[in-house]
Amino acid sequence: MTVNDDLMSTSTHPAPTSLRAQAYESFQQQIVDANIRPGQFVSQRELMQLLGMPLGAVRELIPRLEAEGLLKTVPQRGLQVAHVDLKLINNAFQLRRLLEREAASRFVTTVSDQELAVIEQAHLDIVRRARSAAIDDALLKDATRVDWGLHDQMIDALGNELISEVYRINSLRVRLIRLEGSTLSADVLIPAMEEHLWFIEALKRRDAQAVVERLSHHIESAHRRVLGLPRPDMPWSLENPV
Repeated sequence: MTVNDDLMSTSTHPAPTSLRAQAYESFQQQIVDANIRPGQFVSQRELMQLLGMPLGAVRELIPRLEAEGLLKTVPQRGLQVAHVDLKLINNAFQLRRLLEREAASRFVTTVSDQELAVIEQAHLDIVRRARSAAIDDALLKDATRVDWGLHDQMIDALGNELISEVYRINSLRVRLIRLEGSTLSADVLIPAMEEHLWFIEALKRRDAQAVVERLSHHIESAHRRVLGLPRPDMPWSLENPV
C-alpha cells in the first residue's frame, strides 16, 4: 500500500484502537527522545511522519493530546506542543509531589528487600559510569530510565489505574519542562542519583517518615533546578552516607 492509499483509507475509516495506542506511545517516546520540544509547532502531516503512523491515527490522537494539555490547535499556525511557563512548572510539580508522597508512604511497606537491592544497584551503576567516563547519550538514556523507573514503580505499586494514568500524563509535562530547562550533565546527573540513593537508604530501613521527607527533598530539588534556583542542601553523599 502506498502512502496515498493509506491516507485515503484512514481518512474515511476510524483508526483501529491499536493504531491509536501506538500513536500515543510513539508521541510519548518522541518527548522522551527530545524529538518533540515544548512550544514547537507541527502540522498533522509532519506529526504523521514523526510518529511513523497513518494520518487517521494521528487525527484521532490529537483530541486526546489536547484534552491532556500536551497539544493545542492554534488558528492559522497549526498544532503547538505545550509551552512551558511558570504556571505549568508549578502546577506539574505540585501534582507530582501530592501523588508521589502518597505512593512512597505505601511503597516503603510493600517493596521487597530483593527489589530494593536491584533498584539500588542500578543507581550505583549509573553513578559509577558517570564518574568513570564522559557522559554520553547512552548513559543519559540509561540514567533517565533508572530515574523515572523508580518513580513509576512506586506509583504503579498503588494498584490504582486512575492514579497511574494521571501520573503518566503529568510525567510527560515534567519531561517537557526538563527539555526547556538546563541540559543534563555530570553536575546534575550525579546529585540526582545521590538523592535517589539517599531516598533508597530510608526505604531499606523502612523509615516511613524519612522516606516521605527525602522524596519531598528530591522533588523540590528538581523543581528548583528547572526554575534556575540553587538546589537545597542534602546532608549526605556517596562518600559520606548517613
